[in-house]
Amino acid sequence: MKQFIIFAFAAFLFMSCEKELTSEQVLNNAIAYHDPNNMWSSFNSSFHVTMETPDAPSRESDILLDIAAGGFYLKAVRDSTMVEYKVRGDNCNIAFNGSTTFTEEEAQANNLNCDRAKMYKNYYSYLYGLPMKLKDPGTHISETVEHKTFKDKDYLILKVTYDENVGSDIWYIYLNPETYAMEVYQFFKTDVNGNQNNLSGEYILLSEEMVVNGIKMPKVRAWYYNKDDTYLGTDILK
Repeated sequence: MKQFIIFAFAAFLFMSCEKELTSEQVLNNAIAYHDPNNMWSSFNSSFHVTMETPDAPSRESDILLDIAAGGFYLKAVRDSTMVEYKVRGDNCNIAFNGSTTFTEEEAQANNLNCDRAKMYKNYYSYLYGLPMKLKDPGTHISETVEHKTFKDKDYLILKVTYDENVGSDIWYIYLNPETYAMEVYQFFKTDVNGNQNNLSGEYILLSEEMVVNGIKMPKVRAWYYNKDDTYLGTDILK
């Protein structure tokens, strides 16, 4: 009986300590796992991503992120079409099938514009910069760390919202409660009143890891609709 009481008390202390972790501490633990040597602010490296989607050819993308200099390069190839975007600061260069000269019809059909280039820069910087990007200005982490079972696994969850000029989506970052590794992302759209639309958005299952420039990045990201679990596609880091 005495041993049982000691064990129960120890378990209570452990659970109490776990509950005392603030959302900022949980985020810091996640960053320490994924970026143990604080490399993100000076990240300057390239990687390859294969995007597989149902009933469509794969898209092969070569990506360069230079965080310190604000540089970005993307070469995306699908079938016989190749699009290249290069962004450095406010400057943008675009090439279509190896040429910087293309028709207005080609530009419209293939989104050959600087807004698209900057969108891709933000997209890849955000997803491959998580969880470090959650420290960016205009990002707000809920003070409450949620506990949830998703796909039969238990997670610590950080709820993320943004200033209006940054973004309107609501994101949830699912962390392994033992290692603080990211294992799921999820986002929802909001209505005109800023309320979460539970039938919108997607969740992304993360598996395996690859170390790129000292950072542990998810190697496989499988995307699904929140509303009905429809599979959308998979990104594979190579």
